Amino acid sequence: MNYKRIFLAAMCLSFVAYASAQETAAIVNPAIDMPAYLKVAQEAAAHRETHRLTEAEFIAMSREPNTIILDARSAEKYAELHIRKAVNLSFPDITVDSLAQLFPDKNVRILIYCNNNFSNAPKPFPTKRADASLNISTYISLYSYGYKNVYELGPLIEIEKSKLKFVSDKK
Repeated sequence: MNYKRIFLAAMCLSFVAYASAQETAAIVNPAIDMPAYLKVAQEAAAHRETHRLTEAEFIAMSREPNTIILDARSAEKYAELHIRKAVNLSFPDITVDSLAQLFPDKNVRILIYCNNNFSNAPKPFPTKRADASLNISTYISLYSYGYKNVYELGPLIEIEKSKLKFVSDKK
């Protein structure tokens, strides 16, 4: 008798789990594509390996024509402190239109940096988890939009020892 109840309970749970999986699978949104994102992220990761720069390389490239430094942090953090001559396009604002307006030429060289490139400046550059670094998501996003001439500042640099020039928009 107990075996029948156990069997019936197991069958009910299996049915509920199956129905739930079918309901979840039925949620379709053509504007969100996780498999495509994961594919592009893998491609971008391979591409990124040859596009990471030392501080000296970053500084040298930043002085070359057709090169833009992009800061994808919030406007608030950008205003507190950013690399001189960097433009700000906050990560949530990266869209087809904003990129086309800011970088109409997809061949422009874009140099990126983020919070996790600088230590000892927790207010303007608060540390993110390493696997949630803004550099990673910014690189993947730019790559996804067709910008392949992207270079990333690689090392973690003590802000007081950095050779980069920083400015603040705060008064």
